[in-house]
Amino acid sequence: MSIPAELKYTREHEWIKDNGDGTATIGITDFAQGELGDIVFVELEPEGSEFSKDDTFGTVEAVKTVSDLYAPIDGEIVELNEKLEDEPELVNEDPYGDGWMVKIKIADNSQLDDLLSAEEYEEVIA
Repeated sequence: MSIPAELKYTREHEWIKDNGDGTATIGITDFAQGELGDIVFVELEPEGSEFSKDDTFGTVEAVKTVSDLYAPIDGEIVELNEKLEDEPELVNEDPYGDGWMVKIKIADNSQLDDLLSAEEYEEVIA
Protein backbone atom coordinates (compact mmCIF):
# COMPACT_ATOMS: atom_id res chain seq x y z
CA MET A 1 0.00 0.00 0.00
CA SER A 2 1.28 3.41 -0.99
CA ILE A 3 1.38 6.48 1.30
CA PRO A 4 3.32 9.23 -0.52
CA ALA A 5 5.39 11.32 1.91
CA GLU A 6 4.76 14.62 0.07
CA LEU A 7 1.00 14.54 0.73
CA LYS A 8 -1.07 15.37 3.83
CA TYR A 9 -3.86 13.09 5.07
CA THR A 10 -7.08 13.03 7.10
CA ARG A 11 -8.43 10.42 9.52
CA GLU A 12 -11.32 10.02 7.02
CA HIS A 13 -8.81 8.76 4.41
CA GLU A 14 -8.61 11.76 2.09
CA TRP A 15 -5.26 13.04 0.84
CA ILE A 16 -4.41 16.61 -0.13
CA LYS A 17 -1.53 18.03 -2.13
CA ASP A 18 -0.62 21.71 -1.92
CA ASN A 19 0.00 22.68 -5.54
CA GLY A 20 1.99 25.76 -4.47
CA ASP A 21 -0.20 28.20 -6.42
CA GLY A 22 -3.01 28.76 -3.90
CA THR A 23 -4.75 25.55 -4.96
CA ALA A 24 -4.70 21.98 -3.68
CA THR A 25 -5.64 18.62 -5.17
CA ILE A 26 -7.76 16.18 -3.13
CA GLY A 27 -8.47 12.47 -3.48
CA ILE A 28 -8.91 9.34 -1.41
CA THR A 29 -6.03 7.20 -0.21
CA ASP A 30 -4.86 3.86 -1.50
CA PHE A 31 -6.05 2.35 1.79
CA ALA A 32 -9.54 3.83 1.32
CA GLN A 33 -9.97 2.62 -2.25
CA GLY A 34 -8.81 -0.84 -1.18
CA GLU A 35 -11.35 -0.94 1.65
CA LEU A 36 -14.16 0.25 -0.62
CA GLY A 37 -13.44 -2.26 -3.38
CA ASP A 38 -14.38 -1.69 -7.01
CA ILE A 39 -15.51 1.92 -7.42
CA VAL A 40 -18.39 2.24 -9.87
CA PHE A 41 -19.44 5.89 -9.51
CA VAL A 42 -18.02 9.17 -8.18
CA GLU A 43 -20.35 12.12 -7.53
CA LEU A 44 -18.77 15.49 -6.77
CA GLU A 45 -20.13 18.92 -5.90
CA PRO A 46 -19.96 21.30 -8.91
CA GLU A 47 -17.19 23.77 -9.63
CA GLY A 48 -17.67 26.96 -7.62
CA SER A 49 -18.99 25.08 -4.58
CA GLU A 50 -17.56 26.43 -1.34
CA PHE A 51 -17.19 24.34 1.77
CA SER A 52 -15.67 24.29 5.23
CA LYS A 53 -13.33 21.69 6.67
CA ASP A 54 -15.15 18.38 7.24
CA ASP A 55 -18.08 19.31 4.94
CA THR A 56 -19.07 16.66 2.41
CA PHE A 57 -17.92 17.49 -1.12
CA GLY A 58 -19.09 14.30 -2.82
CA THR A 59 -19.58 10.56 -2.59
CA VAL A 60 -17.85 7.46 -3.88
CA GLU A 61 -20.01 4.48 -4.75
CA ALA A 62 -18.44 1.04 -4.72
CA VAL A 63 -20.02 -2.33 -5.43
CA LYS A 64 -20.52 -2.88 -1.67
CA THR A 65 -21.13 0.59 -0.23
CA VAL A 66 -21.38 4.36 -0.66
CA SER A 67 -18.93 6.60 1.19
CA ASP A 68 -18.95 10.36 1.73
CA LEU A 69 -15.95 12.50 0.82
CA TYR A 70 -14.96 15.07 3.47
CA ALA A 71 -13.11 18.32 2.81
CA PRO A 72 -9.73 18.34 4.58
CA ILE A 73 -9.68 22.17 4.64
CA ASP A 74 -11.87 25.17 3.76
CA GLY A 75 -11.99 26.03 0.08
CA GLU A 76 -13.79 26.38 -3.23
CA ILE A 77 -13.82 23.76 -5.97
CA VAL A 78 -12.05 25.16 -9.03
CA GLU A 79 -11.73 21.93 -11.05
CA LEU A 80 -13.30 18.47 -11.12
CA ASN A 81 -11.60 15.36 -12.44
CA GLU A 82 -13.99 14.87 -15.33
CA LYS A 83 -12.32 11.58 -16.31
CA LEU A 84 -14.00 9.97 -13.28
CA GLU A 85 -17.42 10.42 -14.89
CA ASP A 86 -16.62 7.74 -17.47
CA GLU A 87 -13.76 5.98 -15.66
CA PRO A 88 -14.46 5.83 -11.90
CA GLU A 89 -12.10 2.82 -11.71
CA LEU A 90 -9.19 5.31 -12.01
CA VAL A 91 -9.62 5.83 -8.25
CA ASN A 92 -8.80 2.14 -7.72
CA GLU A 93 -6.04 2.04 -10.32
CA ASP A 94 -4.20 5.28 -9.47
CA PRO A 95 -5.61 7.00 -6.35
CA TYR A 96 -2.76 9.52 -6.11
CA GLY A 97 -2.50 10.23 -9.84
CA ASP A 98 -5.28 9.96 -12.44
CA GLY A 99 -7.79 9.11 -9.69
CA TRP A 100 -7.70 12.56 -8.02
CA MET A 101 -11.14 14.03 -7.31
CA VAL A 102 -11.12 17.85 -7.08
CA LYS A 103 -8.85 20.86 -7.11
CA ILE A 104 -9.74 23.62 -4.68
CA LYS A 105 -8.75 27.21 -4.05
CA ILE A 106 -7.32 27.15 -0.52
CA ALA A 107 -9.14 29.51 1.86
CA ASP A 108 -6.71 29.18 4.80
CA ASN A 109 -3.19 27.78 4.27
CA SER A 110 -2.66 27.33 8.01
CA GLN A 111 -5.23 24.49 7.99
CA LEU A 112 -2.72 22.35 6.06
CA ASP A 113 -0.56 22.28 9.20
CA ASP A 114 -3.34 20.49 11.11
CA LEU A 115 -3.42 17.51 8.74
CA LEU A 116 -1.59 14.20 9.19
CA SER A 117 1.84 13.46 7.77
CA ALA A 118 2.38 10.18 5.90
CA GLU A 119 3.87 8.67 9.08
CA GLU A 120 0.92 9.80 11.22
CA TYR A 121 -1.58 8.47 8.66
CA GLU A 122 0.25 5.13 8.60
CA GLU A 123 -0.35 4.88 12.37
CA VAL A 124 -4.07 5.59 11.87
CA ILE A 125 -4.52 2.69 9.46
CA ALA A 126 -2.18 0.26 11.26
